[in-house]
Amino acid sequence: MTSYIGAEAAVASFLLALSTLFSIVNPIGAALIFAQVTAENSHAERLELARRIGFYAALIMVAALWAGAPILNFFGVSLAALRIAGGLVVGASAWTLLRAPEAREARKQAEAKEPAGNLAELAFFPLTLPFTTGPGTIAVAVALGSNRPSGGPDAVGFFVGASLAALVIAGMVRLTYGSADRVVSLIGPVRARVLGRLSAFLLLCVGTQIFVNGVVDVLGPLLAQGRR
Repeated sequence: MTSYIGAEAAVASFLLALSTLFSIVNPIGAALIFAQVTAENSHAERLELARRIGFYAALIMVAALWAGAPILNFFGVSLAALRIAGGLVVGASAWTLLRAPEAREARKQAEAKEPAGNLAELAFFPLTLPFTTGPGTIAVAVALGSNRPSGGPDAVGFFVGASLAALVIAGMVRLTYGSADRVVSLIGPVRARVLGRLSAFLLLCVGTQIFVNGVVDVLGPLLAQGRR
């Protein structure tokens, strides 16, 4: 029974983290910009960049999932406050994506074009941070980590599922970036924008749910005391 509960929590957290991280990272839309800013690089260099970016993105997302919430708790930020703030940040990001996705695309394109040194440096900055997994992605990952169960098999299942989702997103980044030319020809900017809006609405729903969980954590004990 315990293993079943842990597996159920792992599946639920995997689906939640996968949809949420996909919405904020948007590998398909980002691949369209990646194709533009690396147009002068050879195909071999693009593949190497995609491989490195996928690896760095996985490290950043998993680190934020595992260590983000404990670090904030160390500084006295309660789990409820972290959930409320995280929900607001996620919701604000989603609202921006819904209202003006073109502005976000322009900002990301400007970030990706910032000069860097060799290929390894370019892969990490600016193509991984802040272009692929920037502050928004880190905030979303921390908010997801703050939504973890309190302990036991469910907590283990949560982190296993969420970490696996982060690795899947990083794999999608590597795949779409490495096949950026094909993504451009198959999807096109208009369809990518439509997909981005749908993902943004889903992200807004997730942010609202995280916010509600934080409010329940704060008000639940107060309401229970008032009934006594």
